[in-house]
Amino acid sequence: MTRRPLLLTLTLLLGAAFPAASLAQETPPAAPPTQSPPAEPQAPAQPPETTEPQDAAPAEPGAETSSLELVRRGDDGQERRIRIVRTGTDDTSGVFVICSPLDDEPEGSPNVAVFSETGPGGVQITIDQNVIRVPFALVTQRPAAEGEGSDGRVEASAGTARFLDEVPEGRTDRLSRCGVETAPKPAPDTVLVTQGRTELKGQKLVYDETDGIARIDGPITFTRPGDDGPLTGQSKRIEVEVDTEKTVLIGAVVLNSPDGRVSRAARVEYDDEANLARLIGTAEQPAESTLRGDVLRAGELLYDLERNEVVARAPEGGTITGEFQDGEETSAPTTAPRTP
Repeated sequence: MTRRPLLLTLTLLLGAAFPAASLAQETPPAAPPTQSPPAEPQAPAQPPETTEPQDAAPAEPGAETSSLELVRRGDDGQERRIRIVRTGTDDTSGVFVICSPLDDEPEGSPNVAVFSETGPGGVQITIDQNVIRVPFALVTQRPAAEGEGSDGRVEASAGTARFLDEVPEGRTDRLSRCGVETAPKPAPDTVLVTQGRTELKGQKLVYDETDGIARIDGPITFTRPGDDGPLTGQSKRIEVEVDTEKTVLIGAVVLNSPDGRVSRAARVEYDDEANLARLIGTAEQPAESTLRGDVLRAGELLYDLERNEVVARAPEGGTITGEFQDGEETSAPTTAPRTP
């Protein structure tokens, strides 16, 4: 007889931050497969039950929070976590369920979790400094060694999920047999990223443990408020490098300051907390910043976001060039001013 899919129920908090323990630490490794006939359709999954730890903070009436974490161990030996949280009031606005492997699946098959929420809280994904809000996320987490967390894959975008009244006949995929139907629908401006004061928008996020990079497809637009007006910009995509804890805007990056400064580069390492954007050019297309007709070009520009000031850094053996309103062009060697 085929084993019924195990639906792992996480602790659900009423309006509180979830404890730091990862799902991988709470989830026992999948049992090895047994000799059994082909699996028959399983009964629909049921939503997790709500429990409330004694230290849970007060919450809005009916609010429930469910959470899990991926745990990544980098080459530097450091442990970094990606946290996924869904906050909702009931299953009419979204679902949360985890489907464990069935007996007829290979040993070591991952757990698959579905998060969806159409309410204001959405599904929240925290990666380094970035807090990302989406309507839908599918999380695959490989089995963990005893007492250890584990890494995996996250796919997030606009979309919905729902519990099925009955399993569709003939369906063999894990989620259908678990009684869940998903409908991801990537669309512009539906992946909302907050890093400090900066807000960015994209249309799909994919994180994979193979390289430890979370990629957010664009077009990307962003804004950062300031006393004189917002800094705005765009790029083709965002990459969050989990191991190095860097957020990088990639592809035709443009930054527009309220006083008219326009800065361009192929790549920009962006750090809202440090008030710094590191514009990185290429040999064919150096980083460039223009203000009222004055143009500064170099292999790298350091942009102080708070003071709206740019410092040029030339590559080794390269030069820094500038064009000014009097029509003359100047160049400088690599001894240009540098910042730490």
